[in-house]
Amino acid sequence: MREVAFIKQNKEKWLEFELGFSNKEKKSPDDVANLHIKIMNDLVYAQTYYPKSKVTSYLNKLAKTSFHKIYDSKRSDQNVFVAFFLDKVPLLSYKYRKYFYISFIFFFICFFIGLLSTFNDESFARQILGNSYVDQTLENIESGDAMAIYKSGSNWGTFIGIYDNNQRVGLSMFLSGLFLGIGTGFYVVYNAIMVAVFQAFFYQYNSLFDSLKGIWIHGTYEIFGMIIEAAAGYIIGASILFPGTLKRFQSFKIGMRDAFYIFISTIPFTIIAAFLEGYITRYSNTMPTIFCFAIIIFSLLTISYYYLVMPFVVAKKHGLR
Repeated sequence: MREVAFIKQNKEKWLEFELGFSNKEKKSPDDVANLHIKIMNDLVYAQTYYPKSKVTSYLNKLAKTSFHKIYDSKRSDQNVFVAFFLDKVPLLSYKYRKYFYISFIFFFICFFIGLLSTFNDESFARQILGNSYVDQTLENIESGDAMAIYKSGSNWGTFIGIYDNNQRVGLSMFLSGLFLGIGTGFYVVYNAIMVAVFQAFFYQYNSLFDSLKGIWIHGTYEIFGMIIEAAAGYIIGASILFPGTLKRFQSFKIGMRDAFYIFISTIPFTIIAAFLEGYITRYSNTMPTIFCFAIIIFSLLTISYYYLVMPFVVAKKHGLR
């Protein structure tokens, strides 16, 4: 279909759509969702056949209006806190899902580099983890308690200290996105390699099972959350580098806002991870193995569902896929 015919055929619908959202008449969530589906269908068609046309930019603006209207409709029916975590964040996670995938891929590439480096250089672990940590851990392994280092200090003190440290790392990953995402990348390289070195070190000293059983009780939420925080940093960098049809500053404002919401969503997982490290990990060698792995599997399933599965469920509910 020629562009002129496409515009003529849908012009009245678009005008009605625009006027409908500009007036003060309250529409039901179903009406908003239906309108959004219609405008998204037209936008997809325009992007396919008229990618550089003004009509595509126009439809893109209408789609954003209806998208935000969905949020407004949901806020009126739900508690703000519930709507944020069960609706807004999943929709943003769906919108930026490719950045999540990139973050996971990059993290695991760095992780495998760390494994290879440790297995090929005996001194690499000391360079990354530090001599004092390595020496102390070797003593603990020889004494039969590889996870003894997690038993120092009080439960409460460990919880607060670990949360403060992990939140600082997450915030640094997020804000480093302001440096075009490159700063976030540096944090990921260091932390992914450190995790890999840590696991390879225990493997080399025949304590891998003890480390898996203990460390990943809290590490599942901690590392997964870190990857999501890194994705938020990449979103900021991409909003600066690739503004698309928007002005660069406008693109940056949207990217910064959305990335901040995603970052906020990781805070509960960071708190739980710190709680597990302060109150549960120290007892991993005395707890039944099945209980340790039950916590790890439950943690992996819940956070994976929230960031990788639920976004598709919520997007489908809103007619976005």
